[in-house]
Amino acid sequence: MTSTIHLTTYLPEEFSPIRWTNNQLKLLDQRILPLDITWLTYSSAETVAQAITDMVVRGAPAIGITAAYGVVLSAIEHNRSILDGDYSAVMKDINILAQSRPTAINLFWALEQMEQVLKTSESADTIERLIQAAIEIHQQDIQFCHQIGDHGAGLLSPNSTVYTHCNAGALATGGHGTALGVIRTAFKKDKIKQVFAGETRPWLQGARLTSWELTQAGIPATLVTEGAAGHTMKSNPVDWVIVGADRISADGSAANKIGTYNLAVLAKFHGCKVMVAAPSSTFDMTIDSGLDIPIEQRPFTEVTQYKDHQIAPTDVIASNPSFDVTPPELIDAIVTEKGVILSPTKEKLLAHFQ
Repeated sequence: MTSTIHLTTYLPEEFSPIRWTNNQLKLLDQRILPLDITWLTYSSAETVAQAITDMVVRGAPAIGITAAYGVVLSAIEHNRSILDGDYSAVMKDINILAQSRPTAINLFWALEQMEQVLKTSESADTIERLIQAAIEIHQQDIQFCHQIGDHGAGLLSPNSTVYTHCNAGALATGGHGTALGVIRTAFKKDKIKQVFAGETRPWLQGARLTSWELTQAGIPATLVTEGAAGHTMKSNPVDWVIVGADRISADGSAANKIGTYNLAVLAKFHGCKVMVAAPSSTFDMTIDSGLDIPIEQRPFTEVTQYKDHQIAPTDVIASNPSFDVTPPELIDAIVTEKGVILSPTKEKLLAHFQ
């Protein structure tokens, strides 16, 4: 089921791309923003997994929240088996959801939370407990985003110019955003003079989503092409590069949308600080180094085609990694809901989460 309206009104301040209504999951189709606002309705875990893979929903926290609701849909579908004490069909769906995107650790974190609820529930109250767990994951993420915004904004000076990449806003989270949460909060405190948003190829999340969120919020924003990042930093001194993350390893290496590493290198040269904003669920302390973070390879047609129109030679070989990893020595601050980690190291991360 789809519901489509043309964009004519501004987003409410507290906006979420994920809705749970009448035991159905509704996702804002982010593939066609900002021209149309279309809500897609889901009633099975398998279709939710496909929605994650197809980028209907994207952004690590939002993926985790969506997967949690996907587990609920599976439990509703297989309620009769659950009442008989058979959870195998739901576990199979959890495995399907886990395969939807490999890099975003929030996906696996959320599924582990839901699996724990599944294993500790009585058959009769399993569905209700799963619903409450998914809603709690959703609401907690919004709360964490606001806390991240407060902590991150505290690092900015008045009249700051910032550069952001991809989309780490309300659309990528339960609401408010991580990187954009910092920017939103800092703007309200009169600390933001200008935001530059990188277009973020090949899905153009910066062009279609971040620039939209910023303009909707009335934040001064300029969209720039990927190749103009260095020129922009040279011509318009940038105080902070502020980005989100999909997985952060124990040494403080941060995997984020492809192109983030480039920005961190440019920032180092131009004397610009780098901030990574992410909730605790983004950290993978079982991985010692960023070298061990799995990097998703998306279909090469996302590079060689544009909306099914061929723009490159049909026989060209294309590479399409969805993420890259920025090492800790290029990161000035990691901001979580718990506070700020300056010049991150493994020891500082361990102390932060004690």
